[in-house]
Amino acid sequence: MPPRRNEKYKLPVPLPEGKVLDDVEGNKWVLGKMIGSGGFGLIYLAFPTNKPDEDARHVIKVEYQENGPLFSELKFYQRAAKKECIKKWIQLKQLDYLGIPVFYGSGLTEFKGKSYRFMVMERLGTDLQKISDQNGTFNKSTVLQLGIRMLDVLEYIHENEYVHGDIKAANLLLGYRNPDQVYLADYGLAYRYCPNGNHKQYQENPKKGHNGTMEFTSLDAHKGVALSRRSDLEILGYCLLRWLCGRLPWEGCLRDPAAVQTAKTNLLDELPESVLKWAPSGSSCCEIAQYLVCAHNLAYDEKPNYQMLKKILNPGGRPLGPLEFSAKGQSVNEQAPNHHKVDSQKAATKQVNQMQNRFFEKNIHSERRTESYEARRKVQKDEKPIGLLNKDTAQESTRRREKYCESQEWLNEVKSPPQKDGCMQYPNSSYEPQQDFTSPDMFNKSRRPPRYTSTSPTGMEVTGLKRSPGFSSATSQFALSEETKADLYYYGATILFLLIGILLLCFL
Repeated sequence: MPPRRNEKYKLPVPLPEGKVLDDVEGNKWVLGKMIGSGGFGLIYLAFPTNKPDEDARHVIKVEYQENGPLFSELKFYQRAAKKECIKKWIQLKQLDYLGIPVFYGSGLTEFKGKSYRFMVMERLGTDLQKISDQNGTFNKSTVLQLGIRMLDVLEYIHENEYVHGDIKAANLLLGYRNPDQVYLADYGLAYRYCPNGNHKQYQENPKKGHNGTMEFTSLDAHKGVALSRRSDLEILGYCLLRWLCGRLPWEGCLRDPAAVQTAKTNLLDELPESVLKWAPSGSSCCEIAQYLVCAHNLAYDEKPNYQMLKKILNPGGRPLGPLEFSAKGQSVNEQAPNHHKVDSQKAATKQVNQMQNRFFEKNIHSERRTESYEARRKVQKDEKPIGLLNKDTAQESTRRREKYCESQEWLNEVKSPPQKDGCMQYPNSSYEPQQDFTSPDMFNKSRRPPRYTSTSPTGMEVTGLKRSPGFSSATSQFALSEETKADLYYYGATILFLLIGILLLCFL
């Protein structure tokens, strides 16, 4: 688990402006004015000694050497986020940028008998918490774009064996030179979940429970389980919901960690309805609901499908544009929903169902349709789970998969009148969906799509729904496997020959 922020840590005595610091590579940095403090450290503007008069493009974070967070952040950058590694990743993934601040150097210095650790970082602009405090909620298009940008960052750090563990508006900063770029900062709680390729095992520890920022931390953290990739995705989902709706269901009980844990459990167990009904008036949370469904049903050591998650947040595939922050957002309505809002929730539920079927259909092409049922069962029976799974992990994965199947069936049982327009609404934004998911034929109960079965990376059997190809036709078409067709031909031919034989016997 990430170390708790120990109360014995104290803010350091400020260093004097103009002090020269030598990093471990021999570079010299001049301290400018102090511009802020966070956690247990101070932040200063910084200048290379050979360019003292330029506008500061760097900052220096300092803490007492015995403090923990800056040491953890330094180790993260040294192991996983070197400048050249980030550059290669951007080229590999064909990104315009990656929202991780650039690390320039580190070292130790002395002042008044105390030893200080420092890090030289890229200078960034304002954080999203300040913008949220001023403007309230964000435009939906902005919220979804923030989610996509953070998924880019999380994919990179997850592939380098780390999770962030403390995603929140205060740790998202806009670029200093380019405010349309957003960066995930503060890796003081970053945790190495998969050292040397060996994933941590699932093990609950109440003594380490409720760690992290109470408002956003994951259920695993509440249970004292070491953070994994699904924890970061869950935390990001809570952030998206908070930025769009203005508050979260458990904000009234943040001083009671057990109550917060219960409220989060209820929200996730009742997906997607629990998120859809939390949408502010005039908008919807269908993308966030679908995102949380996928994140919540990940196994503890399962690798997320980051591309699929980004498509969920950007179903139209629109290019990402400038970030727009507005004060026109509405906070969530805590009153009883009216009939109009109920209809909107039904339409939103329909779209979540349709989005799920769309993504499942794209991800099952590799299934071997010509395999016999007995052969598939034998392979699944003999196959061992992938990864380091103990008994608790297997039970947790099974529970999540069963809940996932129940959610799928519930979504397909929802019956509501046809809607002329889709549920996706983007107030104050030009971001629009490209397809209508609310065709009356799409949700006719007599055309329920057939089931499919596949195996998850952990060896679990996952049952879901496959969309039928003929939704718009007068009758639904059900695809038969080659083996089934062969069986039909065989029995049909046998019956035909028997009939001919009987007729011949009668004539003779």
